[in-house]
Amino acid sequence: METTTLTQRVKAKARELGFSLVGVTHSQPPAHAGVYRRWLAAGRHGEMAYLAGERAVQRRADPRLILPECQSILVLGIPYRNPAGVPKPADGRSVGRMAAFAWGQDYHEVLKPRMRRLVAFVEEAIGHRVPNRWYTDSGPLLERELAERAGLGWIGKNSMLINPERGSYFLLAEILLGIELEPDPPFGADHCGACTRCLEACPTQCILLDRTLDAARCISYLTIELKGAVPPDLRAQTEDWVFGCDICQEVCPWNERFASQAGDAAFYPRQAGPWVDLQTDLLIDTTRFNSKFKDSPVQRAKRRGYLRNMSLAAGNSEDKAQVGPLAELLRNEAEPLARGHAAWALGKLGGEEAQAALELAEQSEADPWALEEIKIALGRTSINWPNGRAAKTGPADQARQR
Repeated sequence: METTTLTQRVKAKARELGFSLVGVTHSQPPAHAGVYRRWLAAGRHGEMAYLAGERAVQRRADPRLILPECQSILVLGIPYRNPAGVPKPADGRSVGRMAAFAWGQDYHEVLKPRMRRLVAFVEEAIGHRVPNRWYTDSGPLLERELAERAGLGWIGKNSMLINPERGSYFLLAEILLGIELEPDPPFGADHCGACTRCLEACPTQCILLDRTLDAARCISYLTIELKGAVPPDLRAQTEDWVFGCDICQEVCPWNERFASQAGDAAFYPRQAGPWVDLQTDLLIDTTRFNSKFKDSPVQRAKRRGYLRNMSLAAGNSEDKAQVGPLAELLRNEAEPLARGHAAWALGKLGGEEAQAALELAEQSEADPWALEEIKIALGRTSINWPNGRAAKTGPADQARQR
């Protein structure tokens, strides 16, 4: 089949499968692999060691190391709901907030079968098997640069890929193919201009001037990827976010004007989002956590990470109604990670009930890191574990991480 015709048919099928953004680029190495290496060298990846392995770095620098037969890369974007206009509950409850991509089904499980069907369509169209690999943020690809090169948009100051007609509320996926498709021209314009809304709005100031992030300060990293304690100096800045963060996207003019209010139906809110009741979920047990977040991205944080995040949101809420659930969590929870953050939250909320709960816990806490957090919350010491990182948590906590 003639290349142009095949490319048009493949793009049409991709759109039929829900990928509203579709572009093609060549298999040549990305131009900005050096930026990625420098980002790693500066330690901006936090504790995401899987990003820094030499094999993974080399593969990001050349897609043909992933698929030697690769001739074309199909880059796909699927929208999820714009969180603007989704109101906070009006009943006065204190709630935690989830990033919009996590409101519905886990996008990995949504996109995998669609990409599989798209590859099957390609093979049926040309009549034989095609070497292929496909990913949605699960493989060693610099996917935003590939998307820019495939004409889908530009990389904004917040490091997100922005499409001038759809904003940035979409998920990316890539299919490496061992056939030739007609490449699209790269997106050459930068429409951020002099706007700095995203940099100014970020509570942790993690957005860097070179359009990368200090991931170790990003709320999404802190609430999803980080497996241990959130650094004490960043806990208040996580605000009410319990999984991910949308702040830099919410303030972007391109999303205010153009982002879809609907998105793909697979990502519509379920019981997992967009708002979660703090008092209820501070005491969520394993059975209910697994039931509530079945097939949800929230499973990535695991229950212990979710309770950590919920504790921070409760402490940041300034709502004394959270003291009771936090005290119960501190008294009965098996995970030291959750107990230590509950102690921080109680110290932040303050008051006689919080003080009494901390003093009681001080007498029985067996985990060294959690005990240190209790003492800090009580004002008995100003010494903290360096950076609050997972490697510095107590022995019992480290054993659970292993």
